[in-house]
Amino acid sequence: MQYISTRGSAQNPSSGPLDFEGVTLAGLASDGGLYVPQEWPRFTGAEIAEMAGMPYAELAAKIMAPFVGNSLSQDELGELCDAAYGRFAHAAVTPLKQFDEQQWLLELFHGPTLAFKDVALQMLGLLFEKFLSRSDAHLTIVGATSGDTGSAAIDAVAGRERIDIFMLHPKGRVSDVQRRQMTTVLAPNVHNIAIDGSFDDAQASVKRMFNDEAMASSKGGRFRIGAVNSINWARLMAQVVYYFAAALQLGAPKRKVAFSVPTGNFGDVFAGYVAAQMGLPIERLIVATNVNDILHRALTDGDYSAGTVTPTAAPSMDIQVSSNFERLLFDCGGRDGIALAEQMRGFEASKAMQLTNAQRDGAAGLFASARADADDMASAMRWANEAAGEIIDPHTAIGLFAARQADVAADTPVVTLATAHPAKFVDAVERATGTRPSLPTRVGDLFAREERYDELVGDYDSIARYVAERATESR
Repeated sequence: MQYISTRGSAQNPSSGPLDFEGVTLAGLASDGGLYVPQEWPRFTGAEIAEMAGMPYAELAAKIMAPFVGNSLSQDELGELCDAAYGRFAHAAVTPLKQFDEQQWLLELFHGPTLAFKDVALQMLGLLFEKFLSRSDAHLTIVGATSGDTGSAAIDAVAGRERIDIFMLHPKGRVSDVQRRQMTTVLAPNVHNIAIDGSFDDAQASVKRMFNDEAMASSKGGRFRIGAVNSINWARLMAQVVYYFAAALQLGAPKRKVAFSVPTGNFGDVFAGYVAAQMGLPIERLIVATNVNDILHRALTDGDYSAGTVTPTAAPSMDIQVSSNFERLLFDCGGRDGIALAEQMRGFEASKAMQLTNAQRDGAAGLFASARADADDMASAMRWANEAAGEIIDPHTAIGLFAARQADVAADTPVVTLATAHPAKFVDAVERATGTRPSLPTRVGDLFAREERYDELVGDYDSIARYVAERATESR
């Protein structure tokens, strides 16, 4: 399996194909694009049917194998999957629950930091360690988080000797639990940075560092910069697995399933798109957004224009520039890297663009979308509690609201992805339901732990200087 950049093509050798190990360690492509497989691997219906009943780690190795190619042996991949998913608090790793005759809940928060990001980042941390050990190399991870990526990534790499991690979060715009899950990890290779500004500001600085000639070794700089955000292909690959796991339990491949996905950066729902390209019979992918609704506008009207980020009770979705949307635009637009590079340059300059007819038509075949405001979110939390006795977090509630509004046949199961444990957002949950959820016992002492983080104004030069003073140079 080889990988290409969304902004590259045969005429652009600087962003030519890499193997799986190369894209895992590279993160962002050298031309500023995102890596995607050169072609989508595909399973037959019979092959998918044979996956039914597989333990999660075994299923994960089966789904990931075509993407990994020759970068890992079958035994190595199996061992990494066993290690990654052995840390989850539920034997099923991503268990399904039923709301009613049609609505289902896929719980993705049984990992060590109580969020869906663990499903991918536990695997990614092990992949980093495996690949870095082959060349005795050192990696400087620079990431941005709107809440959950930071804690999951830090947990996955804390204490690893070949990795330094620098995680940026928007000051005051993540929940107390989210912040503490990052800032109470005191390992010497972990550096937390609170910036003045939004997640989009943090993400822009991260992307800029990959192309900084003084910083990034790929550009001649001092550090081998790596990514844990969903710009990293390996992270998305790991998320494809739970779409297969859920659909198999609900009758796939003989029965189609719809998924409702609360999303801001488009990574989680793009993993569903990948599953569909691999042959999983998905009826519909419902993109659920909050009032920061750039994805809803893009999918309904073709208007991909960034506005001002509005802080909400679902902070992980407070995003106006959805990085992974570029992967969908590339695939639906005929995989023309040169044309997409020009289109994205225009967006980066103006923060506005219109999708082409090909992009809109390509997305319309699988995607629907919905926008939920604060009242919609609260009503979904109340419905889950009153109708099914389930307490859900604000992000999951936005997904559930969209699922219940969706135009899907009554005999098609609709699975809402539960992206975080409700105890990560206790105030919002209590306001909506009157119930204040408790943290699981394995993280129950979180508020007694010491915090450590630094605050920066958020301009790129300050962030780059901070990293340069603390990171280990590549060798």
